[in-house]
Amino acid sequence: MVLNFRFAVVSDLHIALPHTIWDHPSRFHLVEVGIPAFENAINHLTKLNLDFLLLPGDLTQHGEPENHRWLEERLSKLPFPTYVVPGNHDVPVVMANEQSIACADFPQYYRQFGYDNTDQLYYTQQLLPGVRLIGLNSNFFNEQGQQMGRLDAQQFQWLEEVLAAAVDELVLVMVHHNVVEHLPHQSRHPMASRYMLENAPELVRLLQRYGVKLVFTGHLHVQDVACAEGVYDITTGSLVSYPHPYRVLEFHRDQQGQEWLQILSHRVESVPEFPNLQQLSRDWMGDRSFPFLVKLLTLSPLNLPLAQAQELAPSLRDFWATIADGDAVLDYPPNSRNKYAAIFKPIVRSPTLVPPP
Repeated sequence: MVLNFRFAVVSDLHIALPHTIWDHPSRFHLVEVGIPAFENAINHLTKLNLDFLLLPGDLTQHGEPENHRWLEERLSKLPFPTYVVPGNHDVPVVMANEQSIACADFPQYYRQFGYDNTDQLYYTQQLLPGVRLIGLNSNFFNEQGQQMGRLDAQQFQWLEEVLAAAVDELVLVMVHHNVVEHLPHQSRHPMASRYMLENAPELVRLLQRYGVKLVFTGHLHVQDVACAEGVYDITTGSLVSYPHPYRVLEFHRDQQGQEWLQILSHRVESVPEFPNLQQLSRDWMGDRSFPFLVKLLTLSPLNLPLAQAQELAPSLRDFWATIADGDAVLDYPPNSRNKYAAIFKPIVRSPTLVPPP
């Protein structure tokens, strides 16, 4: 079956109405630009004749009901179908509190955007003839109420049933947490592991068994594509973090059954109150990088003494911005700090094409 369609991915919107914004001096997320950046991206995407839009989680700043309501209303006005899944910021608590919605209430806000069945936090939808989307919930709360990235046994059972029934369909999977490592030893690193699905290998094996190749994730705030066992994890950076990216993708299958996916990255260059958004955002991240870098340098695998980490950290202020940009080369001058930066460079660069098998 010949297939040709175009879609977009916009991730980690962290929508925050002005009066809900947390004003903390060390926050990395430039949530002030969330709504105008989303409008900027949507203005571009509405000109492209999209078949659908995917939003892989962290739709809101921290699960505030009014931010969810704002986004629900805005999505209802888009000229193309839109599908969402919850991120850790969307459902940060099991039971509703004075700030956030209850985890189980998320589908109620997004009935038009994947959740025909509001009794569960995952779903499947036919996007086009021969094309199916599976939206997963990777937010899991342990017995102590701590949130982590994990698929529970019930969801795995449901997923296998859906995959077994999706005969002769192209299946796309969307989930918030990464399922393939985008950084070296990401699943075991003290800081990076929280961005991974805890039982990612189990999910990858299941997807590989049923021939599913394409997974769309967020959470890490990095532009990257990684592959394991023939499963591609296409993670898209955050709209409120440098470089404020989003993706436009075109899938093609020819008469011989050869498949390929063209991936084009775009970025929001400016919004009304931040005309030079790219430079301001990079500086914003660098200005807040010192505690993050000191922690990174003192933890495994580097294990630097605190004094040495504090001395090195200022010279690496743009380190995470460089990673987030999807740049293949950490182009630091060849001195002692270069060897520390190189340890954390992404595993696979973002290609423009995911080639046919």
